[in-house]
Amino acid sequence: MSRTIFAVVVLGLTLAAAPLLGQSVPQTAISAQLPNVVLPPDLDRVLRDYERAWRAGDGAALASLFAEDGFVLQSKHPPIRGRPAIQAAYGRQGGATLRLRTLSYATNGTLGYIIGTYGFGNEPSEAGKFTLTLRRAPGEPWLIFSDMDNLSVSPQRGSALNTPSPAELPMAGH
Repeated sequence: MSRTIFAVVVLGLTLAAAPLLGQSVPQTAISAQLPNVVLPPDLDRVLRDYERAWRAGDGAALASLFAEDGFVLQSKHPPIRGRPAIQAAYGRQGGATLRLRTLSYATNGTLGYIIGTYGFGNEPSEAGKFTLTLRRAPGEPWLIFSDMDNLSVSPQRGSALNTPSPAELPMAGH
């Protein structure tokens, strides 16, 4: 008798939990609800200078935003480290109108981060997400220690895996 009760309880719990296991919230619904965050001027400068240098296709200007030993960490690419390597990598890219939007940030002394999304041109959609790890010497401007980005996937429009990250866009034609 006790085995029968145990089996009924297990079956009942399984049936009750089954609908919960099949539920998922689309990523676009979650990310669409995340508001813009206004950055303090010294952090906002990093993003606006990045956008300007990208639009100009200026690898030297982009590299100058990074710490001397900074990293670029992109999807489908090996890590890039140091200003000369960053300048060489970015010297072949850019030229598009890049839009950076902030979702979160924090600073503590000489370290900080910015989390956001990126898109191109006047398109309302966002191509991907990024994190910038920042550092600075006391009294100096913020520099990017690491820039990591990845593409977004939109279940409503299929995969955005064919959408290039900022570093994958060619300079010509944009």
